[in-house]
Amino acid sequence: MDLIFAVLGLLALLVDSIRCQGVYAPPTVRIIHSGNACNVEEERHTERVYTIREGETLELTCLVTGHPRPQIRWTKTAGSVSDRFQDSSVFNETLHIQKIQRTQGGRYYCKAENGLGSPAIKSIRVDVYYLDDPVVTVHQSIGEAKEQFYYERTVFLRCVANSNPPVRYSWHRGREVLTQGSDKGVEIYEPFFTQQGETKILKLKNLRPQDYANYSCIASVRNVCGIPDRSVVFKLTNKTASPSIKLLVEDPIVVNPGQTVSLVCINTGGEPPPILTWVSTNDSLPQRSVVNGGTLTLPSITSDEAGIYSCVASNNVGNPAKKSTTIVVRALNRGRFWITPDPYHNDDNIQIGREVKISCQVEATPPEELTFSWLKNGRALRSSERMVITQTDPDISPGTTNLDIIDLKFTDFGTYTCVAALKGGGIPDFSIDVNISSTTVPPNLTVPRGKSPLVAREGDTVELECLVSGKPKPIILWSRADKEAPMPDGSMQMESLDGVLRIVNVSRDMTGSYRCQTSQYNGFNVKPREAMVELIVQYPPTVEPVFMEMRQGLGRPVVMTCRVLRAHPSRVLRFEWLLSNRLLHAGAFDAQKDETEYTIRSLNKEGWGEYTCNIINEAGAGKCTFQVTGKAYPPEFYYDTYSPLWQNRPRVYGFKLQWTQMNPSAVDRIIAYRLGIRQMGQQRWWETEIPVNATPNKGELMTHNLTELIKPESYEVRLTPITRFGEGDSAIRIITYSPPINPHLREFHCSFEEEAICMFIQDKNDDFDWTQHSAATRDTKYTPNTGPSADRTGSKQGFYMYIETSRPRKEGDQARLISPFFNVAPKNPYGITNPPAYCFSFFYHMYGKHIGTLNAFLKQKGLTASEAPVWSLTGNQGDRWRQAKVSIHPTSSFQVILEGIRGPGIEGDIAIDDVTLEEGGCRDPPPNISAKAQSPSIHIWLLWVALALSLLPGQR
Repeated sequence: MDLIFAVLGLLALLVDSIRCQGVYAPPTVRIIHSGNACNVEEERHTERVYTIREGETLELTCLVTGHPRPQIRWTKTAGSVSDRFQDSSVFNETLHIQKIQRTQGGRYYCKAENGLGSPAIKSIRVDVYYLDDPVVTVHQSIGEAKEQFYYERTVFLRCVANSNPPVRYSWHRGREVLTQGSDKGVEIYEPFFTQQGETKILKLKNLRPQDYANYSCIASVRNVCGIPDRSVVFKLTNKTASPSIKLLVEDPIVVNPGQTVSLVCINTGGEPPPILTWVSTNDSLPQRSVVNGGTLTLPSITSDEAGIYSCVASNNVGNPAKKSTTIVVRALNRGRFWITPDPYHNDDNIQIGREVKISCQVEATPPEELTFSWLKNGRALRSSERMVITQTDPDISPGTTNLDIIDLKFTDFGTYTCVAALKGGGIPDFSIDVNISSTTVPPNLTVPRGKSPLVAREGDTVELECLVSGKPKPIILWSRADKEAPMPDGSMQMESLDGVLRIVNVSRDMTGSYRCQTSQYNGFNVKPREAMVELIVQYPPTVEPVFMEMRQGLGRPVVMTCRVLRAHPSRVLRFEWLLSNRLLHAGAFDAQKDETEYTIRSLNKEGWGEYTCNIINEAGAGKCTFQVTGKAYPPEFYYDTYSPLWQNRPRVYGFKLQWTQMNPSAVDRIIAYRLGIRQMGQQRWWETEIPVNATPNKGELMTHNLTELIKPESYEVRLTPITRFGEGDSAIRIITYSPPINPHLREFHCSFEEEAICMFIQDKNDDFDWTQHSAATRDTKYTPNTGPSADRTGSKQGFYMYIETSRPRKEGDQARLISPFFNVAPKNPYGITNPPAYCFSFFYHMYGKHIGTLNAFLKQKGLTASEAPVWSLTGNQGDRWRQAKVSIHPTSSFQVILEGIRGPGIEGDIAIDDVTLEEGGCRDPPPNISAKAQSPSIHIWLLWVALALSLLPGQR
């Protein structure tokens, strides 16, 4: 006996040690789904697949355990790049996507982490189902295509529909269903895939008079997700022809900006009448465009609206007809010039007696209308032996004219003007002036003294400068010289007319060498001149931590450390420690160390506040901030609490508030909690204090019962820890009343007397349904001598559920009846360790020589139903009602499923009645029920008892 007590004591110590470990636990996660789901064949996939119809609402809920409450984040892969969650959904337990689109299908991941152990990640694949309207197109075989469809021609009708899951097609001619072999003049090709989707082809060989009819293609996904069939009708006649059109405009159309342009397109053939549409090379038509039938109008056209416009005619016969025209908007754009000294001499200067070439370039639309003329000092200049004007030069860019001055004389100095014009008029001329004189000299670049290296502080505005001399002054091009990095505006090169590069809000990554370089345009066409400017950006020390909260009990020491990570210049001059702008300590920074430290030897309430450490170099100060306080950390609500846990009276409810204390030993002992509660939408708080007798341990679960909460109101609860020095930080949560969604287990009994059949539902994915009937109204002419003659109580007026196995039912067809959800509330707040037992019982009637099988399954919320039934029976059991009982051990909310399977013939009706669920395991189950595996927890206790008995004296 002493040995038994020793074993029991050992067990007690084991249980007590488990309890003392607290409720801090790493996260676990599983995904359940709700919303308008189809759940087609979900349980038959090896992976979790959630199917939903396009346009419905997707709801995925991430059920997590662990304490503190894990942080949740939803992510997605395998979908469209443009997919975006609603911002409010990404970090919520429930991911909510309204009107889901086909591109939003893919794999969704829920990640939960709370700082303990590794993050928990689960995923589920979402499959979006849809079916678009089918499209029928008509084609002739290659080589036989004509404008009309005549006799003795082979015609193909192609049906295409985009869908998920794969679509099935059927063809009809009028009311006649066409199948392979039903008509010698018809062949039906099996579906194949094209870029447009799955396709099915109907081939009409050597057209006959009866082939001219209405053909309908029906696309079906077999009502998956409730998606109805879609159909399209095409009328084939001896006049059926592909479209042809005519564009009543020139090509190209050249217009001036501001004009209104109208494009007219007309049908010249096609049966059925083609539909006309307009498209543009610019992806979409201009916003101001107007389409009226085959006429496209572009009012007040601009250069941006130039391009190719196409008229497309389609009637689903043959290929669409397309005619295009190009709209050209006349314009003269940017112009530029450059001067080329005599190429036969090394000197870049312009000198008397040598050759000079002036080049002028203008961008014009259309380029073939571009004309040039030259002026000297405002007077027209004609080509001569010494003044050679070239309109186009094949060696240089198009739209360029050259003026070659041979044997330059003093009288040739002056202002030369290049004038560009378009032949058609209506566009103002464009002119460029170029001065040629004795002072015209090539450029030179220098950097002013003191401008390189240029030292600036981060955030300043700086100007990099290159002095450019020469006449005319060219454009200066700036670029990074020391690395392949972009300029401050993001481009690789920036232009400057005055040689100055201005950078606003300069940053440390802009440190480096910059190259300034002359451009040939608007200047001399000589070897580019360049110079370098060095920019050095100084910045204050970068330190850590930037911010840190430090909590400590009164009278205890507090040590704060501020560390330098990097700085420019790297030499740190001094440091300062401040409390709320009051200087505490300052001095020179120790160059041998990279940190400075400040210690509060004994924290008192006057020492609470914000401490700042400034670490200073020539560019400024880096700042570490410490928030020092003796306030207690906020409590952490234990979120797995059921809501509500119990009901006091019909109009009120109660709630067991549960929480742990974050870092309880960090500050002074918590002596009480201030509890505040107010009804949502109200201003007034009701407050009370909850005393604490002993210091809470880390992870220790504390509870307080809230009573007299009014149904169905929600409440805001605020909990604040209190130490002898005042209040700590508060935590807030919302309590919401959730009415039970099912009858209480102790009261659940269903005899199927009411039309609602106790909230049982028919499975949408089975082959047929259970039927509610009474013996007084049931017609048994199809199945004589089978099925019950009364309900389980013997009443002919009483109702029961049965499966009718007469035609069109066939062997193996299944009918499943699903119960409502039953909640399982754990008695242990840490979760369900020993699953509770329930007795599931029902009466069955299985009489007839063709009786099939009756199965009972257990399905738990968020889990797939087990493949093996918890109860099963097959074959004829005689003309009487029998009772079945089975104990089940669910660990979460659950349903029970009753499945009837049709046998080999019509004399196989199976009936059920009086379904009950009771708390506790079943006693004295009927002899025809096979024993099931016992709960693992029972095995453990049996093992301990066996061990104890084996150790008793005299048991050997």
